[in-house]
Amino acid sequence: MLQGQLEPWSAVTLSARVAGTVEAIEANLGDSVKAGEVLLTLSEDGRGAGVERWQARAKKLEADLAAARKLHARNLASQSEILNVESELAAARAELKGAQLSVSHLRPRAPFKGVINSKSVEAGSLVQVGSPLYELVRTDRLKAKGQVPQKSVAQVAPGQKVRVRPLDGEALDGVVTFVASAANPETRSFAVEIAVENPEQKRIAGGSANLRVALADVQATFISPAYLSLGDDGRPGVKYVDEQNRVVFRTVTLVSVSTEGAWVTGLPDEIRLITRGSGFVSEGEQVEPVDASEERG
Repeated sequence: MLQGQLEPWSAVTLSARVAGTVEAIEANLGDSVKAGEVLLTLSEDGRGAGVERWQARAKKLEADLAAARKLHARNLASQSEILNVESELAAARAELKGAQLSVSHLRPRAPFKGVINSKSVEAGSLVQVGSPLYELVRTDRLKAKGQVPQKSVAQVAPGQKVRVRPLDGEALDGVVTFVASAANPETRSFAVEIAVENPEQKRIAGGSANLRVALADVQATFISPAYLSLGDDGRPGVKYVDEQNRVVFRTVTLVSVSTEGAWVTGLPDEIRLITRGSGFVSEGEQVEPVDASEERG
């Protein structure tokens, strides 16, 4: 059981890549958009004419190059003249590509399917390069982050199923996608990330959640936490009576603990657990046990 934080699977702030005036708003707060969908339109400000100019320039240079090659074949043009035209043509094509790219930036598109979480512009807004436009988040899948204690990290691996329960919502299914290879030097714990399916797009991103990682099956015993005591080394364990009626203290490993009881490993399949008076007997001491059912009778 881990404590974790839920985050959108993807989140990005979209910024203007060219300067201009917002002419049309295509997406508003809370809208669901598809990958590649246009979000707004910026003013052209003569950029289209730039594309046409460089298209014409490139077309002319292509014709000049073809003519120069024909002349060269008849020894009427030098190789350097051909190289000069080729250089000018390459530069014109580069300028054309840049002009076309600027025009494409006039209509910013959603990089992935998601929901508009914030909007920083309105129609008529003047934006500069780098001005924030939208925040887009994907919430049909979430990312849960937590920290695994050093003693438990060997039991956690990518692919394990996780039950994710938000503090104020129903449980969701998840899968471990990442376990850090090195511990946080301050906490000595390992970061873990979990992909959480959220098909109903519940508004839980940013909140806390309990993460129950499904570990491999182990043989465990369910007992009351009141029966646990500490050994000389400070490790938890329980006292029980063996076949010779001698007190045995056995160290156990806590798998999980709740108000209902504790699941522990390290005990034999069957034991006579000391439920009363364990604090008055020591390991190795001979006792006369009384069965709890007989005591109740």
